[in-house]
Amino acid sequence: MVVGVDSAVIGLTPSSRAPSEAEAGQARKPTSGESQSEKARRCRKSRNIFVYTVVTFLVMGVIGYMVNAVFGVMYTSGNESSTEGLLYPIESETRELKSLDGVWNFVRSDSNNPSQGIREKWYSDDLARFRKTIQMPVPSSYNDVTEDAALRDHVGTVWYDRKFFVPRAWGESGDRVLIRFGSVHYDTIVWINGVQVAKHEFGHLPFEAEVTKVLKYGQENRITVLCDNVLLQVTIPQGKVDNQAIDNGVELVQSYTFDFFNYAGIHRSVMLYTVPKVYIRDVAIRTGYDENEGSGSVDYQITTSSNETDNLQVTVKLYDRNGTLVSKDLAQGQLQGTASIPEVQLWWPYLMHPEPAYLYTMEITLATIAPVGDANPTVLDIYRMKVGIRTLEWNATSFLINGKPIYFRGFGRHEDSDIRGKGLDVALLTKDFNLLKWVGANAYRTSHYPYSEESMQFADEHGIMIIDECPSVDTDNYSQILLQKHKSSIEQLIHRDRNHPSVVMWSIANEPRTGRLDAGAYFAAVAEYTKKLDPTRPITAAIAVNVNDDRAAQYLDIISFNRYNAWYANAGRLNMITNRVIEEAQAWNKMHNKPVLMSEYGADTMEGLHMLPAYIWSEDYQTRVFSQHFKAFDALREQHFFIGEFVWNFADFKTAQTYTRVGGNKKGIFTRNRQPKAAAYLLRQRYYMLGDLGKSHLPDDLFLYAAPEALQQRKDREEL
Repeated sequence: MVVGVDSAVIGLTPSSRAPSEAEAGQARKPTSGESQSEKARRCRKSRNIFVYTVVTFLVMGVIGYMVNAVFGVMYTSGNESSTEGLLYPIESETRELKSLDGVWNFVRSDSNNPSQGIREKWYSDDLARFRKTIQMPVPSSYNDVTEDAALRDHVGTVWYDRKFFVPRAWGESGDRVLIRFGSVHYDTIVWINGVQVAKHEFGHLPFEAEVTKVLKYGQENRITVLCDNVLLQVTIPQGKVDNQAIDNGVELVQSYTFDFFNYAGIHRSVMLYTVPKVYIRDVAIRTGYDENEGSGSVDYQITTSSNETDNLQVTVKLYDRNGTLVSKDLAQGQLQGTASIPEVQLWWPYLMHPEPAYLYTMEITLATIAPVGDANPTVLDIYRMKVGIRTLEWNATSFLINGKPIYFRGFGRHEDSDIRGKGLDVALLTKDFNLLKWVGANAYRTSHYPYSEESMQFADEHGIMIIDECPSVDTDNYSQILLQKHKSSIEQLIHRDRNHPSVVMWSIANEPRTGRLDAGAYFAAVAEYTKKLDPTRPITAAIAVNVNDDRAAQYLDIISFNRYNAWYANAGRLNMITNRVIEEAQAWNKMHNKPVLMSEYGADTMEGLHMLPAYIWSEDYQTRVFSQHFKAFDALREQHFFIGEFVWNFADFKTAQTYTRVGGNKKGIFTRNRQPKAAAYLLRQRYYMLGDLGKSHLPDDLFLYAAPEALQQRKDREEL
């Protein structure tokens, strides 16, 4: 039936469609000297055209209604499962931690026989007994660690294993032991000592499992991990796999439409950690601010491993940066409450306050309720986390933090670097945040998947706002199965990141194919589900289709659009940027009456290539592209609905092999090894000049000395 509707719409060929206004007007235009019969014939024709037009629009309206109804029924809300636990692992008085990061053993399966290891039970013994192994660092992507092109481009499964010891004291304490993976891309099965303990789908998101009963305490243990990187039309993100002929047979070839390399492997840290038998399993907070009182609040909800909480209590303490106790609250039974902070220090974005990114330490103590007359309850578990007090609001024109409007100055980024691929590297992470602050940015989008939990913590600490994006990229070929996985990925993302003050917006997709008939109902379901999970933050999606073709933006709170004027469209034409950006942003705002930001713009740039006059791929051209966009952004800011600009990209990154890419995507203002291109200096000047703190906070080296100030002022007057 859906296909029939689609065909009916497509079937409106030029010969059968309703006439245009111009054609209808031409039919009505009188001619000189025509007879009465000709006039009557012309009137009948005009009347028939009018009736046909009305009927056509009525039919189209009915078809549109039927399409929405059909897809609305198709994309129903199922019984979505929710993740539990997943608190970031820490050490405390009641918890111990053991890292399994390091060098693991590694085996690549045959692409044409990906399930061989399962059938032959490679998890039942050391991998080396089944296949020759190589060493593989964890965390890292496996693709670029060796010189083997077959491993770099491998499609299918790979295997890891390693040995480890568990302290004998862990087995004697009565504590539980959990295994936790920060991220494995894409599909994963985990065995310990030959026993399957976990299975997880979705790269870029954590998962954990209790392994207390399968460990050998005080003895050697073996962990085995199967990783499958195959992307299909029902995975998040989507891809396709085909058997293609090669010179000596056939080979599985993975294809995808997104423009970054499909790195795979154990990308983030692997941890063993202990918790008490009854422990703090989850924490959810919401913060508030009373401007009149100058006080802040933290509403909290604690979940434990026990279903019986009547005899439990939690004590919540908040400490400031100096370690001074500023708030305390006690909750029993329901384990929820509010901790209030008088004279609160708010969490502000970078360059919006002299002391940005203020964080409190929240200490949660779970205990049994003390018997009457006993002042000392039994402590069961202690967990600590950082908390930032801030409020978010949005309306038809603005996005506000702590009651003040925000203008986003940021980037799209990637987790990507030489050798390690998407593997977590804390040194690189530190460098990236230093560069973000050097350039004066206050935000970035986690394009196009969730970034590491460590990066979220860095953002909290540095005052960098995050548009947190789920791994739905170039979403197409909509289906109920895809919808359920899309929702699941969003649920896991929100569950993981909901307590971070830096996270100010959820992005539910990047460049989805929202011109399709079924896109409206699909994204209506995704948006509704996201808002149900977290109504405190606005939702957006980076949209690439034309404003008149899109069917998803109506369900968003903030409109984000990607557009590459003078690059993918009108390449080389620097005089075709400013007006087009202004007109498109205005069109989005007029269509939806919502705040608008530009989530991607830019141009590929080869480091060191200079050409005068500016020519595409040169550093000079990238700088000019930016400048022309800046003119548009400033004109839009005066119209009070445009709230942000995001350069694509922060740094160069690797892509699939294609003749349109020279070693990857080169749109970064920094090279892949984090060295600035010319545009970085121009962008730095703009971002700092747009900062909220004024000239007193401008870096000394923002503008290099060129001429005495008086001479410069005289020159400025002469130019005026």
